[in-house]
Amino acid sequence: MNPRSHSSARRIAALVLRYLYLLRSSWPRIIEISYWPTMQLIIWGFIATHFSENPNEPALTGLLISAVLVWDSLFRSHVSYTLSFLEEMWSRNLGNLFVAPLRPWELVAGLTVISVLRTLIGIVPAALLAIPFFDVPVFHVVGLPLLAFFLSLMLTGWAISLTVTGILIRFGLGAESLTWVLPFLIAPVSCIYYPLDTLPDWLQSIAHYVSASHIFEGMRSLVLENEFRPDLLANAYLLNLLYLVIGFTCFLVAFRSARKHGLLLQVGE
Repeated sequence: MNPRSHSSARRIAALVLRYLYLLRSSWPRIIEISYWPTMQLIIWGFIATHFSENPNEPALTGLLISAVLVWDSLFRSHVSYTLSFLEEMWSRNLGNLFVAPLRPWELVAGLTVISVLRTLIGIVPAALLAIPFFDVPVFHVVGLPLLAFFLSLMLTGWAISLTVTGILIRFGLGAESLTWVLPFLIAPVSCIYYPLDTLPDWLQSIAHYVSASHIFEGMRSLVLENEFRPDLLANAYLLNLLYLVIGFTCFLVAFRSARKHGLLLQVGE
Protein backbone atom coordinates (compact mmCIF):
# COMPACT_ATOMS: atom_id res chain seq x y z
CA MET A 1 0.00 0.00 0.00
CA ASN A 2 1.15 3.51 -0.82
CA PRO A 3 2.47 5.16 2.42
CA ARG A 4 0.43 8.29 1.75
CA SER A 5 -2.73 6.24 1.26
CA HIS A 6 -2.02 4.33 4.46
CA SER A 7 -1.57 7.60 6.38
CA SER A 8 -4.81 8.96 4.95
CA ALA A 9 -6.70 5.81 5.94
CA ARG A 10 -5.34 6.07 9.49
CA ARG A 11 -6.37 9.73 9.78
CA ILE A 12 -9.87 9.00 8.47
CA ALA A 13 -10.20 6.04 10.86
CA ALA A 14 -9.03 8.20 13.78
CA LEU A 15 -11.60 10.85 12.90
CA VAL A 16 -14.41 8.27 12.71
CA LEU A 17 -13.26 6.82 16.04
CA ARG A 18 -13.46 10.29 17.59
CA TYR A 19 -17.08 10.67 16.50
CA LEU A 20 -17.94 7.15 17.68
CA TYR A 21 -16.53 7.99 21.12
CA LEU A 22 -18.76 11.08 21.19
CA LEU A 23 -21.79 8.91 20.42
CA ARG A 24 -20.86 6.22 22.90
CA SER A 25 -20.33 8.72 25.70
CA SER A 26 -23.79 10.25 25.35
CA TRP A 27 -26.83 7.94 25.26
CA PRO A 28 -29.21 10.94 24.74
CA ARG A 29 -27.50 11.50 21.37
CA ILE A 30 -28.31 7.94 20.29
CA ILE A 31 -31.92 8.22 21.48
CA GLU A 32 -32.34 11.55 19.67
CA ILE A 33 -31.00 10.06 16.41
CA SER A 34 -33.63 7.29 16.52
CA TYR A 35 -36.46 9.37 17.99
CA TRP A 36 -37.37 11.65 15.07
CA PRO A 37 -37.47 9.02 12.28
CA THR A 38 -39.56 6.75 14.52
CA MET A 39 -42.03 9.51 15.43
CA GLN A 40 -42.40 10.56 11.79
CA LEU A 41 -43.05 6.98 10.76
CA ILE A 42 -45.70 6.46 13.47
CA ILE A 43 -47.56 9.72 12.73
CA TRP A 44 -47.52 9.34 8.95
CA GLY A 45 -48.27 5.64 9.27
CA PHE A 46 -51.48 6.27 11.20
CA ILE A 47 -52.47 9.02 8.74
CA ALA A 48 -51.91 6.61 5.85
CA THR A 49 -53.82 3.85 7.65
CA HIS A 50 -56.80 6.20 8.07
CA PHE A 51 -56.91 7.21 4.41
CA SER A 52 -56.15 3.73 3.11
CA GLU A 53 -59.64 2.67 4.18
CA ASN A 54 -60.50 3.89 0.68
CA PRO A 55 -60.57 0.64 -1.38
CA ASN A 56 -59.08 2.49 -4.37
CA GLU A 57 -55.79 3.03 -2.49
CA PRO A 58 -54.82 -0.36 -0.98
CA ALA A 59 -51.09 0.35 -1.18
CA LEU A 60 -51.24 3.83 0.36
CA THR A 61 -49.94 2.81 3.79
CA GLY A 62 -46.92 0.98 2.41
CA LEU A 63 -46.19 3.78 -0.06
CA LEU A 64 -46.32 6.57 2.52
CA ILE A 65 -44.27 4.66 5.10
CA SER A 66 -41.64 3.87 2.45
CA ALA A 67 -41.62 7.52 1.35
CA VAL A 68 -41.18 8.73 4.94
CA LEU A 69 -38.24 6.39 5.53
CA VAL A 70 -36.52 7.13 2.23
CA TRP A 71 -36.95 10.90 2.61
CA ASP A 72 -35.61 10.67 6.15
CA SER A 73 -32.51 8.95 4.79
CA LEU A 74 -31.77 12.19 2.90
CA PHE A 75 -32.49 14.41 5.88
CA ARG A 76 -30.64 12.21 8.40
CA SER A 77 -27.58 11.76 6.19
CA HIS A 78 -27.38 15.54 5.76
CA VAL A 79 -28.00 16.39 9.42
CA SER A 80 -25.64 13.66 10.71
CA TYR A 81 -22.87 14.92 8.44
CA THR A 82 -23.40 18.61 9.18
CA LEU A 83 -23.90 18.23 12.94
CA SER A 84 -20.62 16.34 13.24
CA PHE A 85 -18.95 19.24 11.43
CA LEU A 86 -20.76 21.77 13.63
CA GLU A 87 -19.52 20.00 16.76
CA GLU A 88 -15.98 20.77 15.62
CA MET A 89 -16.94 24.42 15.18
CA TRP A 90 -18.78 24.64 18.51
CA SER A 91 -15.73 23.23 20.31
CA ARG A 92 -13.37 25.45 18.25
CA ASN A 93 -11.50 22.35 17.18
CA LEU A 94 -11.51 22.81 13.41
CA GLY A 95 -8.14 24.56 13.35
CA ASN A 96 -6.62 21.83 15.51
CA LEU A 97 -7.79 19.13 13.10
CA PHE A 98 -5.97 20.69 10.17
CA VAL A 99 -2.80 21.09 12.21
CA ALA A 100 -2.90 17.25 12.55
CA PRO A 101 -2.39 17.48 9.47
CA LEU A 102 -5.74 16.53 7.99
CA ARG A 103 -6.51 17.08 4.33
CA PRO A 104 -9.95 18.48 3.41
CA TRP A 105 -10.97 15.33 1.53
CA GLU A 106 -10.03 13.20 4.56
CA LEU A 107 -12.35 15.28 6.74
CA VAL A 108 -15.09 14.80 4.14
CA ALA A 109 -14.47 11.03 4.11
CA GLY A 110 -14.61 10.80 7.92
CA LEU A 111 -17.81 12.83 8.10
CA THR A 112 -19.35 10.66 5.38
CA VAL A 113 -18.60 7.42 7.26
CA ILE A 114 -20.07 8.69 10.53
CA SER A 115 -23.07 10.02 8.59
CA VAL A 116 -23.77 6.50 7.29
CA LEU A 117 -23.58 5.04 10.80
CA ARG A 118 -25.79 7.71 12.37
CA THR A 119 -28.32 7.42 9.55
CA LEU A 120 -28.57 3.65 9.99
CA ILE A 121 -29.04 4.10 13.77
CA GLY A 122 -32.00 6.35 13.00
CA ILE A 123 -33.61 4.55 10.06
CA VAL A 124 -33.28 0.85 10.92
CA PRO A 125 -35.30 0.94 14.20
CA ALA A 126 -38.03 2.95 12.44
CA ALA A 127 -38.19 0.43 9.58
CA LEU A 128 -38.44 -2.46 12.03
CA LEU A 129 -41.22 -0.74 13.99
CA ALA A 130 -43.29 -0.48 10.80
CA ILE A 131 -43.97 -4.23 11.08
CA PRO A 132 -45.69 -4.41 14.52
CA PHE A 133 -47.38 -0.99 14.19
CA PHE A 134 -48.74 -1.21 10.64
CA ASP A 135 -47.99 -4.75 9.47
CA VAL A 136 -45.86 -3.25 6.69
CA PRO A 137 -42.50 -4.95 6.09
CA VAL A 138 -40.96 -2.15 4.04
CA PHE A 139 -38.51 -4.39 2.17
CA HIS A 140 -41.39 -6.59 1.02
CA VAL A 141 -43.37 -3.57 -0.14
CA VAL A 142 -40.59 -1.92 -2.16
CA GLY A 143 -38.15 -4.81 -2.42
CA LEU A 144 -34.45 -4.65 -3.24
CA PRO A 145 -34.74 -1.30 -5.13
CA LEU A 146 -35.33 0.31 -1.73
CA LEU A 147 -31.57 0.05 -1.10
CA ALA A 148 -30.85 1.89 -4.35
CA PHE A 149 -33.41 4.58 -3.46
CA PHE A 150 -31.95 4.84 0.03
CA LEU A 151 -28.35 5.24 -1.20
CA SER A 152 -29.32 7.78 -3.86
CA LEU A 153 -31.00 10.05 -1.34
CA MET A 154 -28.04 9.73 1.01
CA LEU A 155 -25.88 11.02 -1.84
CA THR A 156 -28.29 13.94 -2.21
CA GLY A 157 -27.96 14.64 1.52
CA TRP A 158 -24.15 14.65 1.29
CA ALA A 159 -24.22 17.00 -1.69
CA ILE A 160 -26.29 19.45 0.38
CA SER A 161 -23.97 18.94 3.36
CA LEU A 162 -20.84 19.74 1.35
CA THR A 163 -22.39 23.01 0.25
CA VAL A 164 -23.57 23.88 3.78
CA THR A 165 -20.22 23.05 5.41
CA GLY A 166 -18.48 25.16 2.78
CA ILE A 167 -20.70 28.11 3.70
CA LEU A 168 -20.14 27.45 7.42
CA ILE A 169 -16.38 27.26 7.13
CA ARG A 170 -16.31 30.53 5.19
CA PHE A 171 -18.96 32.57 7.03
CA GLY A 172 -19.00 30.93 10.46
CA LEU A 173 -21.84 29.96 12.78
CA GLY A 174 -23.99 32.85 11.59
CA ALA A 175 -24.99 30.51 8.73
CA GLU A 176 -25.81 27.61 11.07
CA SER A 177 -29.55 27.77 10.32
CA LEU A 178 -28.86 26.63 6.74
CA THR A 179 -28.35 23.14 8.19
CA TRP A 180 -32.10 22.90 8.70
CA VAL A 181 -33.30 25.17 5.90
CA LEU A 182 -31.73 23.73 2.74
CA PRO A 183 -33.20 20.16 2.85
CA PHE A 184 -36.72 21.58 3.18
CA LEU A 185 -36.05 24.04 0.38
CA ILE A 186 -36.04 21.15 -2.10
CA ALA A 187 -38.84 19.20 -0.35
CA PRO A 188 -41.76 20.77 -2.32
CA VAL A 189 -40.15 19.84 -5.65
CA SER A 190 -39.02 16.41 -4.44
CA CYS A 191 -42.59 15.10 -4.81
CA ILE A 192 -42.33 13.02 -1.64
CA TYR A 193 -46.03 12.48 -0.99
CA TYR A 194 -47.60 13.44 -4.33
CA PRO A 195 -46.93 12.77 -8.04
CA LEU A 196 -44.86 15.11 -10.17
CA ASP A 197 -47.87 16.15 -12.27
CA THR A 198 -49.44 17.68 -9.14
CA LEU A 199 -47.02 20.60 -9.45
CA PRO A 200 -47.59 23.59 -11.75
CA ASP A 201 -45.81 23.32 -15.08
CA TRP A 202 -43.06 25.79 -14.13
CA LEU A 203 -42.32 23.87 -10.91
CA GLN A 204 -42.27 20.57 -12.79
CA SER A 205 -39.45 21.97 -14.92
CA ILE A 206 -37.46 22.67 -11.74
CA ALA A 207 -38.34 19.28 -10.20
CA HIS A 208 -36.76 17.47 -13.16
CA TYR A 209 -33.38 18.80 -11.95
CA VAL A 210 -33.94 17.58 -8.38
CA SER A 211 -32.66 14.02 -7.97
CA ALA A 212 -35.12 13.25 -5.16
CA SER A 213 -38.12 13.76 -7.46
CA HIS A 214 -36.90 10.94 -9.73
CA ILE A 215 -36.53 8.64 -6.72
CA PHE A 216 -40.04 9.23 -5.40
CA GLU A 217 -41.57 8.94 -8.86
CA GLY A 218 -39.76 5.62 -9.17
CA MET A 219 -41.07 4.46 -5.80
CA ARG A 220 -44.67 5.30 -6.71
CA SER A 221 -44.32 3.47 -10.01
CA LEU A 222 -42.95 0.40 -8.21
CA VAL A 223 -45.53 0.28 -5.40
CA LEU A 224 -48.69 1.38 -7.24
CA GLU A 225 -48.03 -0.04 -10.70
CA ASN A 226 -45.53 -2.80 -9.87
CA GLU A 227 -43.16 -1.36 -12.47
CA PHE A 228 -39.49 -0.69 -11.78
CA ARG A 229 -38.17 2.37 -13.67
CA PRO A 230 -34.38 2.08 -14.05
CA ASP A 231 -34.37 5.28 -16.13
CA LEU A 232 -35.60 7.31 -13.15
CA LEU A 233 -33.02 5.70 -10.87
CA ALA A 234 -30.23 6.40 -13.38
CA ASN A 235 -31.34 10.03 -13.70
CA ALA A 236 -31.19 10.42 -9.91
CA TYR A 237 -27.66 9.00 -9.68
CA LEU A 238 -26.38 11.15 -12.54
CA LEU A 239 -27.82 14.29 -10.94
CA ASN A 240 -26.35 13.29 -7.58
CA LEU A 241 -22.92 12.82 -9.14
CA LEU A 242 -23.14 16.32 -10.61
CA TYR A 243 -24.26 17.86 -7.31
CA LEU A 244 -21.57 16.03 -5.33
CA VAL A 245 -18.89 17.48 -7.62
CA ILE A 246 -20.41 20.96 -7.23
CA GLY A 247 -20.72 20.55 -3.45
CA PHE A 248 -17.14 19.32 -3.02
CA THR A 249 -15.87 22.16 -5.20
CA CYS A 250 -17.77 24.67 -3.03
CA PHE A 251 -16.26 23.10 0.09
CA LEU A 252 -12.70 23.25 -1.28
CA VAL A 253 -13.05 26.85 -2.47
CA ALA A 254 -14.48 27.89 0.91
CA PHE A 255 -11.77 26.00 2.80
CA ARG A 256 -8.96 27.61 0.83
CA SER A 257 -10.51 31.04 1.28
CA ALA A 258 -10.93 30.47 5.04
CA ARG A 259 -7.31 29.29 5.34
CA LYS A 260 -6.06 32.27 3.34
CA HIS A 261 -7.91 34.73 5.58
CA GLY A 262 -7.06 32.93 8.84
CA LEU A 263 -10.66 31.97 9.58
CA LEU A 264 -10.07 28.35 10.61
CA LEU A 265 -9.13 29.38 14.16
CA GLN A 266 -12.05 31.79 14.45
CA VAL A 267 -14.99 29.70 13.25
CA GLY A 268 -16.18 29.08 16.80
CA GLU A 269 -16.62 32.78 17.47
